[in-house]
Amino acid sequence: MSDGLTDGFAAGRTCAVAGQGQRQMRDWAADHPGLYGAEAFDPALFSTLALAAAFSGPGLSADDLRLANRTCLWCFGLDWLIDYAAKTRAEVDAVTGRCAVVADGGPPVPGDDLTRFLHDVRAELAAQPAFAELGGVWREEFQAVLDSMALEWDWNAARGRGEPGPTFDEYLSNADNLGFTFVLVAHWIARGGGGDVAKVRAASAAVQRVIRLLNDLGTYRRDLKWGDLNGLLLDLSREQVEERLAGLTARAREAIGAMRDGNPELAGYMERQMDFCAGFYGVTDFWGAP
Repeated sequence: MSDGLTDGFAAGRTCAVAGQGQRQMRDWAADHPGLYGAEAFDPALFSTLALAAAFSGPGLSADDLRLANRTCLWCFGLDWLIDYAAKTRAEVDAVTGRCAVVADGGPPVPGDDLTRFLHDVRAELAAQPAFAELGGVWREEFQAVLDSMALEWDWNAARGRGEPGPTFDEYLSNADNLGFTFVLVAHWIARGGGGDVAKVRAASAAVQRVIRLLNDLGTYRRDLKWGDLNGLLLDLSREQVEERLAGLTARAREAIGAMRDGNPELAGYMERQMDFCAGFYGVTDFWGAP
């Protein structure tokens, strides 16, 4: 049984790392004011994102988590531009197109904070030894994020015209718009790679589906207010979604177990991310007021 003191010490250290991560995120956001100027990027968003990473990787330093946090923050900026700022499909295509060029190693667009930030993140990733092995995986997951965010924009636009939205299964198969696996690959590269690539990707995809539904359960009221697509607004009841979530969680733990021997640190990080989100979304979510 824990004596409470050891747990308190560990929690204090983890929160200190999260505090350092939050300050880093605020600095990165300040360096890209055209991307993070909306009220939705409030101090609590930086704090909770940093806490999620720190509690998922206890014992890691803020520098160890730097690339995960930078990639995560960049994804939130991308999500904002596509989900809330883009009013036409042409605007969505412009965002994804210029990001794809930078992801392939091209230069950022002058005056564009989104591609300038992405260029810096990619350069930092490319300098890591594991990028030689996993750079292609990173690029594939990056494209999956772009494509899935654009598809969700299409679904939302169709709903706005009174057309039917996706089925629940179609929606769940588009979970790459969450960006979890893309961020995980950045962290994987930063931590030196390792493990069976196919098994790691399968486990990450399984966890991503779980977090997609945890997010939907926790953000239902906000999504109604903001006009976002949510799995609870489709062809299953809340009880059915919760039942699916339980099954997906069990399968995610099995997938994590299958890759644990090859990379126990990354397996633990994924499982703690999933459990963190289960607790977190029961109370609040990351975004502030729009």
